[in-house]
Amino acid sequence: MSGTVDDIVARTDTALVVVTTASHEQRAGCLVGFHTQCSIEPLRYAVWLSKANYTYRVALFATHFAVHFLGDDDQELAEHFGTQTGDDVDKFSGRDWSAGEGGVPMLAGCTAVVFEKATLWDDGGDHVCLVGTPVAVARAERATPLRISAAEDFEPGHDVDERPVPDVGDPVASGDVDDLQEIAAGFGHELSPEQVAALSDEHESADDDRR
Repeated sequence: MSGTVDDIVARTDTALVVVTTASHEQRAGCLVGFHTQCSIEPLRYAVWLSKANYTYRVALFATHFAVHFLGDDDQELAEHFGTQTGDDVDKFSGRDWSAGEGGVPMLAGCTAVVFEKATLWDDGGDHVCLVGTPVAVARAERATPLRISAAEDFEPGHDVDERPVPDVGDPVASGDVDDLQEIAAGFGHELSPEQVAALSDEHESADDDRR
């Protein structure tokens, strides 16, 4: 059945966007195909981030995120944000961008909307739903949307079933593990036992190194 549903959904050929966010001096961004307006009044917009992605781990503790609506001339930009991972590279190095609300990276030349994060919802799947309220808009010339079909040959930076955890070098992991769990719970998300254990081990190792 899943194959049949995949075929049906693929016919919609959703427009691609790049979602960017920032937290604790960390910047992140990824290519996203799951997104939509989800409320009229008040206006709300939802994006779904893969739990495998570095962007998800930064967004968990961010206050804002931006959705960049790509045109059909943004193929290179889509490939750049869709085939690399922030675990290995700084995706914004060499790019023309500026800091928006909440420090969110705003990519030059794109129509983009900055959202203040309202909720983060996890239904147990491999993506989480990030919902926000618009607070700022950057307009560029209108273009034909870049569709998912244009990215069929992209190789993602992470496999969908990967579940990386923040390492000790990430500012997001610099606080107490219990505090991180409390923050995550505030956004409707709970760190897995494996993530808590990994963070605890990393903090103990960091404390040992500092002594």
